[in-house]
Amino acid sequence: MKRHTTSQLELEQLAQQIKVKTDWKQLHLPLEQVSLLHKITDHVSRRNRMLEGYGLPDRIKRGVGISALFTGISGAGKTMAAQVIANDLKLDLYRIDLSRVVSKYIGETEKNLARLFDAAEESNAILLFDEADSLFGKRTDVKDAHDRYANVSIAYLLERLESYEGLVILSTNSKNSLDKAFIRQLQFVVDFPAPRK
Repeated sequence: MKRHTTSQLELEQLAQQIKVKTDWKQLHLPLEQVSLLHKITDHVSRRNRMLEGYGLPDRIKRGVGISALFTGISGAGKTMAAQVIANDLKLDLYRIDLSRVVSKYIGETEKNLARLFDAAEESNAILLFDEADSLFGKRTDVKDAHDRYANVSIAYLLERLESYEGLVILSTNSKNSLDKAFIRQLQFVVDFPAPRK
């Protein structure tokens, strides 16, 4: 029986591990999308080797994160693509349970996100934020304390995405609901077409 580390146990309180068995042959997508997915995998593989080769990991903590946005309707293959990437990289994949992360209490969402990212870094896991628009929605004009703290949450997430040493995949059915400035900071955006009938 596999023993869990403290960080894996912490991660499993906020996310669900997805068992990955899917490979590239099972992915039925146009060449453009498959090519982008391969670029993500190659980028993650090379990034670690490059940082270690130049002796940078101890000196650089910002800008090392790799993030990708998968957009498209339900059933387009976004989660399957995340599984393929995790399988190829031989890394664990965790789907974030937003009901355990997002809190109505001020400051609690950020604390939960801090726990999540810290545990994921220790586990070297890929994080999958499904329905990311509910967490990374458009920033609003500040009319009250709730708006201000919602904007703080998005700013905090951007900072953690940038400094997270692993891969974060965000998926959404509604790209237009996401903050435009936020989308511009992501390295990869893959638009999944509707599956053919």
